[in-house]
Amino acid sequence: MNISIFHNPKCSKSRETLKLLNEEGIEPDIILYLQTPPTQKELSVILKKLGMEPKQLIRFKEPVAGELGIKASDKRSDAEWIKLMAENPILIERPIVITPQKAVLGRPPENVLGLIDS
Repeated sequence: MNISIFHNPKCSKSRETLKLLNEEGIEPDIILYLQTPPTQKELSVILKKLGMEPKQLIRFKEPVAGELGIKASDKRSDAEWIKLMAENPILIERPIVITPQKAVLGRPPENVLGLIDS
């Protein structure tokens, strides 16, 4: 199975999700998205696979969000939210596990089991 994970090794949920995948015999392609940020187009595709709106993928509690003055109450277009995430990948909720057809957010890590079973 072709699986990738947007991974941040400093994040406990990201580490737990990767461990869970490994325990299921899956060695995903690890994308260190803070070092190799996704493009706006890639984020759009991932959001479609997640079935989420861009704003739902933003980590509003990140210090960078505060520095940029970003709040959950902000009214922005989807394109503006996506541009913010592409320019500031620390704002992207993680981990995201991606297959060619679907993606899930590993919060909680057990969410990825449904992706594996399907």
